[in-house]
Amino acid sequence: MKILVTGGCGFIGSHFIRHVLKNRPQARIVNLDKLTYAGRGRNLANLPIAHRKRYKLVRGDISDRRQVLSVMKKHRFDAVVNSAAETHVDRSILDATPFLKTNVIGTQVLLECARQAGIKKFLQISTDEVYGTLGARGKFRESDPLRPNSPYSASKAAADLCCRGAHETYGQWVTITRCSNNYGPYQFPEKLIPLMVTNALQDRPLPVYGDGKNVRDWIYAEDHAAALLRVLDRGAPGEIYNIGSHEERRNLEIVHRVLGLLGKPKSLVRHVRDRLGHDRRYAIDSRKIRRELGWKPAHDFSDALEQTVAWYCVNRRWWQRLVRLREHRKFQSKYYKRR
Repeated sequence: MKILVTGGCGFIGSHFIRHVLKNRPQARIVNLDKLTYAGRGRNLANLPIAHRKRYKLVRGDISDRRQVLSVMKKHRFDAVVNSAAETHVDRSILDATPFLKTNVIGTQVLLECARQAGIKKFLQISTDEVYGTLGARGKFRESDPLRPNSPYSASKAAADLCCRGAHETYGQWVTITRCSNNYGPYQFPEKLIPLMVTNALQDRPLPVYGDGKNVRDWIYAEDHAAALLRVLDRGAPGEIYNIGSHEERRNLEIVHRVLGLLGKPKSLVRHVRDRLGHDRRYAIDSRKIRRELGWKPAHDFSDALEQTVAWYCVNRRWWQRLVRLREHRKFQSKYYKRR
């Protein structure tokens, strides 16, 4: 199989590429990535030599129709896996324009070019945030309505509807996955777990929104990558598959666990004004993918969290470069000081 992975230098995309190259010896991958602040070529710089021979990086924007079509026609792919996205909710609150361009227009361009290039399969990587928020009980199911509550989740919901429209109108082989919160190595230090780890290692305050009791369902990035490949291999066109580990945790619990693993005091926690439109609880019902495709997570939450924290401790040079980026410092100062 020859696969076009978009946004493959990002967190989810890089884990998927590593997983495919490791588990599909005959697979070849072209990675089309814009290389934004959160998509770094270094995330895949240490691939084994044998894997590098089957991997190619092309710098480009998925909303650039001419370039996308050129890449697709040149390489004659069997599948497109779209992991390119603007993903940080906080940034979408300040400016939603980049989210609409990449997440909506970019997805539509990919769909249209894939049809024109005759690519058989299209896998759209989405998020559980398109469902909105839950009360104290229940879990998101694939049949639930879309009720996004942030500019980010609204853009991802719009992209999902573009995918549905492509399947229903043109009969295009399109499958959508919606996953819970991810964690693991190589995650940009603006998301909850890497932000808490890197701030704690620098003895800086750990900003926690509101009372910290917002609940998220957590999944290790390697488990997510394995689920994506399973859907690409066995998933049915037009279907949606929720991906989750059934590991619900309050944000404040995650923060305290990180501090405990690092031997840092809870006095570093700083409760800040809650985020606008902050969803209270997410929980994924992943019975469909487990039942129909035979996937299940392989990692225990406590063990995987400990491994993740250890990775950031060992790989300080990786994240220290990122926290020193001018764009990152400017955003952190602008966003959290206001709170």
